[in-house]
Amino acid sequence: MKRSILTICLCLFLTSSITHADWFDGDDYKMHFPQLPDPFGWDIKDGYDQETQRTKVLADDWLCTETGPVGDVHLWGSWKDDIVGQINSIHLSIHSDVPAGTDPATQYSHPGELLWQHDFSATEFIMLDPYGTGQEGWYNPNSGEVLPDNHFTFHQINITNIPDPFIQKEGTIYWLDVVVNVPSIPGTVQPEWGWKTSIEQFNDDAVWGDLLADGTVEFWNELTDPLADPVRSLDLAFVITPEPTTMALLSLGSLILLRRKGK
Repeated sequence: MKRSILTICLCLFLTSSITHADWFDGDDYKMHFPQLPDPFGWDIKDGYDQETQRTKVLADDWLCTETGPVGDVHLWGSWKDDIVGQINSIHLSIHSDVPAGTDPATQYSHPGELLWQHDFSATEFIMLDPYGTGQEGWYNPNSGEVLPDNHFTFHQINITNIPDPFIQKEGTIYWLDVVVNVPSIPGTVQPEWGWKTSIEQFNDDAVWGDLLADGTVEFWNELTDPLADPVRSLDLAFVITPEPTTMALLSLGSLILLRRKGK
């Protein structure tokens, strides 16, 4: 009997060590709640925009519900016109919260002090392709481009085992800033990536801004539905999860405990 229990624990340890890349509804998380993708929402242009020749950064806030490292980040998005391209890199940064009413220039909450940042190459994240489908719109706040019913497929980006992760503190609100870098392909239609809006909203609106040469943002703008009347807030689809080693360590601890009891 003891040998059987040990075998089960060992299998659980090995399984939890390798099957942690993708995230599905019902999996663990450590934020207010998973901001799940809206299959009939918008995809907001992220990264360099050839028309305006500016690089856009998108950001959304979350409430930490478990102190510890931000080891995994999962987010959802789509390609404009379903023209699939290649993502060269993704820049993530975590910022403090500037609450609504504390900044006279905006009056709404937005990212504050830079707390952590990292660039992830194409080999450091996994794309789940596709994750789902729905009749989705495309929105570029810089140019004002609004294309309802533009594409059908959406995808999940999984960034796991983040090196030197940020340590979040329970009860604190942070902002996740994302810039997705898609290379230009001369002589072809330029693929464009957008971060998908979420079904539910938390706290204040997501925001967008243009990056300056020094890496700071020129001005934070609220993200709202371009066609809704009255104005409707938009948030972005992402989830922050417990580091993938947590379950593995729990399983290993159970294994060691059982072995000691069996002596």
